[in-house]
Amino acid sequence: MDTDKLVAHSRARFDHAAAKRTLKEKYKAQLIFGWNGGMFETTPEMITFFALCGDKLVVVLDMYGNPIEVKASDLLHIMHNRWEACMKNWHTEYEELNKKR
Repeated sequence: MDTDKLVAHSRARFDHAAAKRTLKEKYKAQLIFGWNGGMFETTPEMITFFALCGDKLVVVLDMYGNPIEVKASDLLHIMHNRWEACMKNWHTEYEELNKKR
């Protein structure tokens, strides 16, 4: 490979990596939402926790360490729907990004 091809290849790899980081930041931001006076991040761990709690009122710490009382089933429903939508869209955009590579 000559120098121009190497430079073009490294730029393409860098652009792809930057696009992946941007895509990740975009969808991670969509997983954060406000509820009942607190800010929560949707994670598999939080979904599992709320699924195990059932329909009880529970006190959990939000992203800023504030104790917030919530109905577990309500937050589970919101988090599960948000997770599914974000992951589906993220995967679709990620596959499109890989096709351009």
